Amino acid sequence: MSDSIYMQTETGSNSYQRNSFPTSVPHKETFITKYIFSQDHKMISKQFLTTGIIWAIIGGLFSVLFRLQLGFPEERFPILETLFGHWAAGGMIKPEFYYALTTMHGTVLIFFVLTAGLSGTFANLLIPLQIGARDMASPFMNMLSYWFFFAASVVMLSSLFIQTGPAAGGWTVYPPLSALSSASPGSKEGMDYWIIAMILFVASSLLGGLNYISTILNMRTKGMSMARLPLTIWALLFTAILSVLAFPVLLAALVLLLFDRHLGTSFYLSDIYIGGKALANEGGNAILFQHLFWFLGHPEVYIIILPTMGLVSEIIAVHARKPIFGYTAMVVSLMAICVLSFLVWAHHMFTTGLNPFIGSVFVLFTLLIAVPSAIKVFNWLTTLWRGNIRFTPAMLFAIGFVSLFISGGLTGIWLGNSTIDIYLHDTMFVIAHFHIVMGVSAFFGMFAGIYHWFPKMYGRFMNNTLGFIHFWVTLSGAYLIFWPMHYEGLAGMPRRYLDKSGWASFSQFHQLDAMITVVTIIVFCVQLLFLFNYFYSIYKGRRVRTLNPWQANTLEWTTAIRPGHGNWEDEIPEVYRWPYDYSKGGREHIPQAEPVA
Repeated sequence: MSDSIYMQTETGSNSYQRNSFPTSVPHKETFITKYIFSQDHKMISKQFLTTGIIWAIIGGLFSVLFRLQLGFPEERFPILETLFGHWAAGGMIKPEFYYALTTMHGTVLIFFVLTAGLSGTFANLLIPLQIGARDMASPFMNMLSYWFFFAASVVMLSSLFIQTGPAAGGWTVYPPLSALSSASPGSKEGMDYWIIAMILFVASSLLGGLNYISTILNMRTKGMSMARLPLTIWALLFTAILSVLAFPVLLAALVLLLFDRHLGTSFYLSDIYIGGKALANEGGNAILFQHLFWFLGHPEVYIIILPTMGLVSEIIAVHARKPIFGYTAMVVSLMAICVLSFLVWAHHMFTTGLNPFIGSVFVLFTLLIAVPSAIKVFNWLTTLWRGNIRFTPAMLFAIGFVSLFISGGLTGIWLGNSTIDIYLHDTMFVIAHFHIVMGVSAFFGMFAGIYHWFPKMYGRFMNNTLGFIHFWVTLSGAYLIFWPMHYEGLAGMPRRYLDKSGWASFSQFHQLDAMITVVTIIVFCVQLLFLFNYFYSIYKGRRVRTLNPWQANTLEWTTAIRPGHGNWEDEIPEVYRWPYDYSKGGREHIPQAEPVA
């Protein structure tokens, strides 16, 4: 496409663009330039989504494997030895392989699926389309952000096939286990692969985040003031800001970890004895790594959840046929979450010997961050109240997100209190809490977005019947899997232990663990049904016949059914109103580009 599509003018302080449509003949695209090294934000969005889906299946499979061990610790499964060789000798998973599975499961789903797969997909797809831009501020840098992510994926995937196995220090890779190659098989080359992959991943996130911020602030179409932005764009803007500010801290932590591993430094190591012999490392502090990691780690929670909050806000308004309740309050609460997320990291560290007074400060901020989240929940419920709800798969997943966010968030109040957290820390209660509030709810927001914007991505609909089956089995399965874990945690059952059958105090939970494992397998199989629905619908799904199949108000539905590179075939529409004029003046919806009478 000719470079003229990126020409832009500005008037006064209201930054907008009126991109001229190219009059020259478009450059001829080859398969490589269109589908592989594409600079079209829509194609890059599909690349992120497809890669994220592949990683989601791999990460989900890891959870099925270690749930087999937890649910049936004394059973033997010969197929495991066939698949994994000496890592599952005799049909039983070895301890070091179990820890590698849990490490890779957490890493893959948190970073490669719910960060890159989620933000990379919807930021790329929606930002230019919803603000009225031909493409990202820097299409080339946007392409690089995907290929850095792809390179990170290749390195991380390669670690699964080396002789000593992948990293096995937990997804948080705490030293000294991660800093000493001699500590365990999972601390050898696999840990180096993990660190290098994450460094490439951070580079991808920074390239993408800077691009998203620049595009939103500088490339809005005429009339698209900040007060008229859809909530999806606000959420993606704050997510990008969090990424740009928080990920460099993780990068620094990982570089120092590499130095400790290979250059003899002592940033995280001191007074370490192996086989009764003291190592030469002195002066380091393993807790330093925790501070650096969680300074990223807690904003990371919101890097995952903020995009889904934006997606769900848009989908609920569209399918409830009502204006979003409290637009300004929603934006302010997103901003408050963005700021407060940098002030709560040490609530992950109450058991590290943290000064009690400092701990009380983090308790205060942790409880405060629940307030903007509660505001958002109230506004979603109020938008749903007496709405003319259309129960599409996208709407069901959006409502399911609200349910999971409420139920999972309430247990966060327990863990945010240091006196309770000290007892519950490193128990199954923590597993239950963050899987519901961050993991499953984020997946529900992601699924809602895929079902809703699939017609814009591919010009076809996904199958509704398969979508309904996907929703109901996944929702009921999520609660059956994770809600009982709260009771196990209250009983003191530790996490990350591969066999608890020898503990008399936990024998009462044996059948419960077996049930959780069976449900996990069922839910995983249903995700394969979604996988079939997704790829089948790309080629065989019901065709979209109208520009605006959901009767939504935002600008992406003013483009062609399958928009080309540049999005609009002529001038970009001018914006005259906010994006949530539903059921107003006797009309069901009023698009943003329709002039005010």
